[in-house]
Amino acid sequence: MADGEDHPRAKFHAMTEGTAEDWGVIARAAAEFQRGLPDRILQHLQLLRGDCGGFAVDRFEHCLQTATRAYRAGEDEEYVVCALVHDIGDTLGPANHADVAGVIMQPYVSEENHFMVARHAVFQGYYYFHHLGLDRDMREQFRGHPAFERTARFCHQYDQAAFDPGYDSMPLEAFEPMLRRVFAAPKRSMYLRSDKAA
Repeated sequence: MADGEDHPRAKFHAMTEGTAEDWGVIARAAAEFQRGLPDRILQHLQLLRGDCGGFAVDRFEHCLQTATRAYRAGEDEEYVVCALVHDIGDTLGPANHADVAGVIMQPYVSEENHFMVARHAVFQGYYYFHHLGLDRDMREQFRGHPAFERTARFCHQYDQAAFDPGYDSMPLEAFEPMLRRVFAAPKRSMYLRSDKAA
């Protein structure tokens, strides 16, 4: 929602002048903005339509296919949403898309799922880095991390296998309720008081 003239605003022009009343206004506006996050995530996923990047399917279909495979394999809701959103960073972060997706997901998911999203690109490299003159075992730097096997399995079972133009992916609408629940409220954030953190 646009922050129009009809909405309350803080009175300060520099943060050093701010009052508790000002920050109450800002906190209420921030809570309202947070409620719109699922809509913005859904809109951003739509930006992946039509961008094939040389692959057999576009990035949108790849995300749907990855999430569908995870869902049909019985993964939990948070994991499925991670699978859906794992490549959302492609549009603005083509050189570090997993980092972008990881930063978006971090407040809303477990540490293991955050690691999986944030590091999936280096783990996915196992399947093709050697064709580009890169080290396919780059993921070994994370060997021993508690989420290493989880991330390797995500890439093997769902991500690297999700480029099939003939696959019957579920529509985005099927994942929308899950996505809305996962992004409903942050579990961890520096903006959460310790008595409010999950």
